[in-house]
Amino acid sequence: MDHDQDANGPLATAIRKATYRLIPFLCVAYIFNFLDRVNVGFAALHMNEDLGFTPAVYGFGAGVFFLGYIAFEIPSNLALERFGARIWIARIMISWGLVACAMALVQGETSFYLMRLLLGIAEAGFFPGIILYLTYWFPAAERARIIALFIASVPLATVFGGPVSGALLEMDGLLGFAGWQWLFVIQGLPPVLLGVLALKVLTDKPAQARWLTEAERRALTEKIAAEAKATKAVGYSDLGQALTRPRVLALGALYFLMVTGLYGIGFWMPQVIETFGLTPLQVGFLTAIPYLFAAIAMVVWGRHSDRSGERRWHIAVPLFLAAAAFAWSAYSGPLLPTMIALTLATLGFYAAFGPFWSLPTALLTGTGAAAGIALVNSMGNVAGFTGAYIVGVLKQATGSFSAALLFLAAALALGGLLALCFKSLQDPRP
Repeated sequence: MDHDQDANGPLATAIRKATYRLIPFLCVAYIFNFLDRVNVGFAALHMNEDLGFTPAVYGFGAGVFFLGYIAFEIPSNLALERFGARIWIARIMISWGLVACAMALVQGETSFYLMRLLLGIAEAGFFPGIILYLTYWFPAAERARIIALFIASVPLATVFGGPVSGALLEMDGLLGFAGWQWLFVIQGLPPVLLGVLALKVLTDKPAQARWLTEAERRALTEKIAAEAKATKAVGYSDLGQALTRPRVLALGALYFLMVTGLYGIGFWMPQVIETFGLTPLQVGFLTAIPYLFAAIAMVVWGRHSDRSGERRWHIAVPLFLAAAAFAWSAYSGPLLPTMIALTLATLGFYAAFGPFWSLPTALLTGTGAAAGIALVNSMGNVAGFTGAYIVGVLKQATGSFSAALLFLAAALALGGLLALCFKSLQDPRP
């Protein structure tokens, strides 16, 4: 909020109420969103052997999710702007939950690829839709912190999801089903229930929020409208601009490099840790450690970025840290130094996400925001396919993860350098 804003004034209290009402629900939803996307990494500990998948087959299946996801990102975000966040986000959650459960029906390569593709189509638009939705509720000076709180759901998904996923695999044979089948079904049902609940919890715009006072609704609506008007004067508000301007495309390229690290390690970390001869449950608990530190770092770093108003170095520094840590992990040897390196790497690339997403939300507004935010996210998520697949190919070709970890290090180092080129986007607060 504005630094001179009364902490007890209507704008401040409206922001607090919106934070308490919306963010916890959206965080829980995003925990299951990410978990249902990457739990295939834990399922692979048994599924690959049961179904005869090679590392290349698994890597392609893990990544093909993003082909459907990317294709439907922009149309989904435009539909959200047209039909309202409440209805559209609920639709997305119910759809992906049902498809996530159906992953238990996979029987071979073809069905694996098909179900992952359908899961991507079902989930398309959720993350960029929420980022767009948050611009309806929170002023620019709050967004790195708020977005960091939301995206912290991703590491928290693994903090809790890792041990739970490992435990679900121990259900192998119960009622004649494999452990990985139980994992998909049990983790796919909650989003369906949350989708129904979203219809009650979410409100499209502050002006419609009965849980705000009239003064709070007016103050927040006026603040958001004033910022949107100022952004329109210096940024992009129409569809054509959002999809073609170099600054938007450059943000997409930067996000591509960041997501390379996110999913490159997200899909493969359980298997990296398993190389030390651990049980699935032990792998689950150890996988949680890097993400716990990452969740804390995201919130602290996002808050620091908001207070300082600085964005570029708040993106570049953690990406450089992550790059160095991935390079170290390639040669770290024993389990303890490997875990330290993986923790620093995960902490680094996650810390950059809050400051990063404050840039496109400060540059785009209106229909331009709906399309541009989805475009940036789509470009980034191309790396969900290429990163996961390249890691699989390198693992299969070399027999170890060292080359793959060096590939991730190079991508994040390049991302850090690209982030420093965004001086012209430095927090243009109205």
